[in-house]
Amino acid sequence: MPVIDVLDSTMYYEELRAPDAAPDGVPDGIPFVFLHGNPTSSHLWRRVLPRIGGPVRVLAPDLIGMGRSGKPGGAYRFADHARYLDAWFDALGIGEAVLVGQDWGGALAFDRAARHPGKVRGLAFMETILRPVSWAEFPAPARPRFEALRTPGVGEELVLDQNLFIEDSLHRTVLTPLPAADHAVYAAPYPTPDSRRPMLQWGRSMPIGGEPADVTARVEAYDGWLADSPEVPKLLLTFDGSPTLMITPELAAWSERHISALETEYCGAAAHLCPEDRPEEIAAAVTAWAARHGLAG
Repeated sequence: MPVIDVLDSTMYYEELRAPDAAPDGVPDGIPFVFLHGNPTSSHLWRRVLPRIGGPVRVLAPDLIGMGRSGKPGGAYRFADHARYLDAWFDALGIGEAVLVGQDWGGALAFDRAARHPGKVRGLAFMETILRPVSWAEFPAPARPRFEALRTPGVGEELVLDQNLFIEDSLHRTVLTPLPAADHAVYAAPYPTPDSRRPMLQWGRSMPIGGEPADVTARVEAYDGWLADSPEVPKLLLTFDGSPTLMITPELAAWSERHISALETEYCGAAAHLCPEDRPEEIAAAVTAWAARHGLAG
């Protein structure tokens, strides 16, 4: 089981090497790193990773406090996740990489690219946080839930006591019913209220109306990088068919106007946890995009 010491804790990760990798086990291509969001883990990518073509090394870590990674405590804020993720890259000796992210995994990929631009060769992303929004822009059906998550006491009751993200959100954010065995994998890291604190912090971290200020600042910083990095190819994967989708046609159009070197590819009907619904299409789109830009060999 691939677990590595990272700072004061450990991080679990999945790793696959393509059959046509170099004989000494070192792949010819650069690493492709797949980053998950809330409330999932590297398990989200289980049907995507084996389908990524080319002589590449594909990896998918569990974010700190999530999946099979350690739970060192602390606030589990955005900056904490970025710090542990940076240390994971360093521990594995990963320099340049192609980053693929969904939900907060996409935001962490953008943030790393903005802070370490020479280490990111390409970015593919889906259903992620593209920019700060106002409450007026926030989808009306989702507003009551996110307001509740930010309310002291109420958020704790919903996430820590009722296990909202695992027992409710996981099922709401897929079109294809989630098998019981996969639900159990996602639920396993969160048996107690205290173990669920990373999910609560993520729920409170969405940059809405300028708050939280630290996350808003990080998102604004990576928005600047996304707009001014034409040397780095980028791929936005879009979907339709679910009210849980974060990236609406309007936000996709905004991306095409504001993100440099961007290609957009529609991958079919899906909900927010799109790798659960469209793993084949996601893998095919990422593989073809990487081949077009010479990223996989």
